[in-house]
Amino acid sequence: MSDDPSLQSALLLDRLCVVLCQTSHPGNIGAAARAMKTMGIMDLRLVAPDVFPSEVATARASGATDVLEGARIFANLPDALADATFVVGTSARHREFVGEVMPLRAAMAHAAQQTATAPNGKVALVFGTEMSGLTNEEVLRCHVLAYIPSNPVYSSLNLGSAVQVACYEWRMLADLPPNYAAPAFQLATQTEIERFYVHMESSMTAMGFFNPEVPKRLFPRLRRLFARVRLEREEVDIFRGFFSEIDRLVGLAKPKKTDL
Repeated sequence: MSDDPSLQSALLLDRLCVVLCQTSHPGNIGAAARAMKTMGIMDLRLVAPDVFPSEVATARASGATDVLEGARIFANLPDALADATFVVGTSARHREFVGEVMPLRAAMAHAAQQTATAPNGKVALVFGTEMSGLTNEEVLRCHVLAYIPSNPVYSSLNLGSAVQVACYEWRMLADLPPNYAAPAFQLATQTEIERFYVHMESSMTAMGFFNPEVPKRLFPRLRRLFARVRLEREEVDIFRGFFSEIDRLVGLAKPKKTDL
């Protein structure tokens, strides 16, 4: 595998395939394809779907038609898993005879670790039919059975939502750079902030709100307040403009001296 971190991240995304077993409603296939594409995962495998291809699946895919077009159909689960070196099954219900069971996040992290020892193998994420999930026979073909921690009295997720959560967890493991970042604004310097405090004290004194002879703890508290928000230069300029307007109004309100 390449030493380039960005390439490694892309390769990790490529390592995952989503396997849907005996899906009864084509709309769920489309929803799963959409969920996969939003997370950058394109390898969809369908085991004996009731209906596919389907206009309903295409409509629900909402632009992820390339995932549907690339989907492969298999007669049985062993064929769909032929190139997989690690298999994660999914289940929301208790099983009497299973191997290792863990929360989805831990299961996906464990699966990612396995890719280091099998650089060409796939990690398969397997979902059962909508009504009953994976059969016991299908579960036995999985290395790990994963569950999504949820409300214990109502743990049901539709298939598309479950695929979305699982693919999100895999994408987070890839540690890709963010799609966007908040705009960066220039922070005010300490010199600018100290001038701001001086101006504020002067304006508050001029308008009679602050009495320098009895300061109490007003300005220590104001300093603590503004220190918590890390003032930006533009914000300081706004406050300075506000104080300048106070100074102007106070100046207009003061009686003018007349020559006698």
